[in-house]
Amino acid sequence: MSPHIARHKRTTLALATAVAAGALLSTALGAGSATASPALPGAPLLLSNTARTALIQEQQAGAAGTAREIGLGAKEKLVVKDVVKDRDGTVHTRYERTYDGLPVLGGDLVVHRSESGASQGVTRATNAAVKVATVTPKVEAARAEAQALSAAKDAGSSKAAADSAPRKVVWAATGKPVLAYETVVGGLQDDGTPNELHVITDAATGAKLYEYQGIETGSGKSLYSGEVTLGTTKSGSSYELHDTGRGGHKTYNLARGTSGTGTLFTDADDAWGTGTASADAQDQTAAVDAAYGAQTTWDFYKETFGRSGIKNDGKAAYSRVHYGNNYVNAFWSDACFCMTYGDGTGNTNPLTSLDVAGHEMSHGVTSNTAGLNYSGESGGLNEATSDIFGTGVEYFANSSADKGDYLIGEKIDINGDGTPLRYMDKPSKDGASKDYWSSGLGGVDVHYSSGPANHFFFLLAEGSGARTVDGVQYDSPTSDGSTVTGIGREKALQIWYKALTTYMTSTTNYKAARTATLSAASDLYGADSTEYKTVGAAWTAINVGG
Repeated sequence: MSPHIARHKRTTLALATAVAAGALLSTALGAGSATASPALPGAPLLLSNTARTALIQEQQAGAAGTAREIGLGAKEKLVVKDVVKDRDGTVHTRYERTYDGLPVLGGDLVVHRSESGASQGVTRATNAAVKVATVTPKVEAARAEAQALSAAKDAGSSKAAADSAPRKVVWAATGKPVLAYETVVGGLQDDGTPNELHVITDAATGAKLYEYQGIETGSGKSLYSGEVTLGTTKSGSSYELHDTGRGGHKTYNLARGTSGTGTLFTDADDAWGTGTASADAQDQTAAVDAAYGAQTTWDFYKETFGRSGIKNDGKAAYSRVHYGNNYVNAFWSDACFCMTYGDGTGNTNPLTSLDVAGHEMSHGVTSNTAGLNYSGESGGLNEATSDIFGTGVEYFANSSADKGDYLIGEKIDINGDGTPLRYMDKPSKDGASKDYWSSGLGGVDVHYSSGPANHFFFLLAEGSGARTVDGVQYDSPTSDGSTVTGIGREKALQIWYKALTTYMTSTTNYKAARTATLSAASDLYGADSTEYKTVGAAWTAINVGG
């Protein structure tokens, strides 16, 4: 790996419309460097790849016994998805579930065991008994596919067939578990974003039970990062944008294409970019920003939480730039395990900013941990998680050119008047986001139902009322007029990450998020600690009671 200085400066910004609901996506915030807290016994250990693999194999070997121990039926089996080991020896094993050989969507759970192996409880996505009368559908798969194609057409896709035949599943994420079909439709959405629409159809009645978009998008403009140091690799007489020090991250050029991997960026002298955006599809500046965003996000997760890559397996995702023509968006895809960036209006406004990278790649972290369903309250928590960790990434970068703050998208000027896209201290200032939880929150677009969780994080980190943080003025209200004194951003980040990776599941809603973060605070700081009490106070302040 060869570090070098890559020159690039501020490019102009572009606005993007997200999928289906037409919400505008943005990203990140922050300031100052966040660091892990090695003295905390409840904090996760950074396991070597060998140790992590061995622990996963060990837990999988005992999965049948665990299934019986926690009361699962004879037709149910557990498959290990991930394992987290704390410094005090506690092991948290996240399982997916099958029923009679079929995947159980919403059947995920986490089993917690002490160092001695004693049970410390189970966190479940559903408490309902997973059992269906038959695994023989009454509705033909073709009906489920037609329904999915219709839903995808509404999002702009022109696909005439699903990407693969509808698969039988047990749907347990909402209410009583039922036999269902899951159909995935690809193609492109109406703004050129790849489509990966998942539609769940009741296999007995044909009714649509649920749908969500597998592609999670964002918008922004390339921010001024000045001169940055990148990890590159020399190959023969030239250099590749290949960071072997961070899991092998590579940055590719799609050169206006919309599929495939593209061509790996190379350079003769290891001095990348011009500092000016260009409509040239071979321009390196967007690649510099993408690579810098990927490496900063990697470093943030590793140094703050001891997480080695998005999947915590030491392997990097990859990045693609120059996607499409005048494509005003950026997106994360689990399917390719990659980040993709368009060049914006006129192909001269690449959406490769640091906060876009931090936000979008955090969607990958969420997918590989709690797997929060991208709809309803869990979808709002999913989006808030990306804003929260995007905030952490921006603070971690500690850039004098883009100081950390709690204003999301403050550099992109989406509104044309210099105002941010979202505000964490009082989300409703954007005109659409919600400040507090209410019973109808699950029906709000996920980019606005994220507001209460963003607000919770600000209250937890900084507190309520008027205050100036790092030169920026905020005024954060509470639903009940209470006063909240913050515990600091670093502790707030530790609590949210612990909750996400240990106590949240695919169906976690706001009430369950309160429980999850309280459990995390108890593990990290103690049930009688100020941190634990402040978590409860901050949730109450946004109308999420115990």
